Amino acid sequence: MSLATTILDPAGLDAIASSGARLRAFLHGLPGVDRVGADQRAAMLGTRSIKTSAKAMAIDLAISMVDLTTLEGADTHGKVRAMCAKAMHPGEGAPRVAAVCVYPDLVAVAAGVLRGSGVKVASVATAFPSGRSSLEVKVSETALAVAAGADEIDMVIDRGAFLSGDYLKVLEEIVAVKAACGGAHLKVILETGELSTYDNVRRASWLAMLAGADFIKTSTGKVAPAATLPVTLIMLEAVRDFREET
Repeated sequence: MSLATTILDPAGLDAIASSGARLRAFLHGLPGVDRVGADQRAAMLGTRSIKTSAKAMAIDLAISMVDLTTLEGADTHGKVRAMCAKAMHPGEGAPRVAAVCVYPDLVAVAAGVLRGSGVKVASVATAFPSGRSSLEVKVSETALAVAAGADEIDMVIDRGAFLSGDYLKVLEEIVAVKAACGGAHLKVILETGELSTYDNVRRASWLAMLAGADFIKTSTGKVAPAATLPVTLIMLEAVRDFREET
């Protein structure tokens, strides 16, 4: 049975997620990643050039997709307000950025400054960056951030559960947080530096998308290694394959 047949069956995700064994069989049935090939494909990307006439457009596109982020224990209202001002006016002629990302307790500050600007407010939740908390706490923190004005929630998966093979727990947590988001987008951070293998990165990417993630993200930036080009490429290929299959 093909992946498409499995996912598009009327039972769909319910069939895949009906047991931990079924979900494990599905994820481990995904094609393996050729590590050497992935590294080579990623290295080739660095040799590509952009025509001079297209560079300005490419730079503007990149700026418009950035989340300006501050996630430090020393964050203040003033620092967040200053970052919001920069988000709306990055520089002469530059477009505004996509979003400002802050901790949940600073969402209301960012939302107040950015209201009507078109710049979204993103908030990390679910015990960022460790993801080590109860589901009840994760759901509650998500709901509070959305109520305070967050347009996007950035959650991080429970890597301990994933690496121990408890894929169903990871999926159910994503589903529950997605429900708590209401109308806000859910961005699922895989923390790829802790997933050990490219195969795990592909499995985690599919798992997050099966659970309803609107975005998948590489890392929190709080551990090393963080994002790498090969891992990013594998995630992009997973998004492409998921879209084609579904």
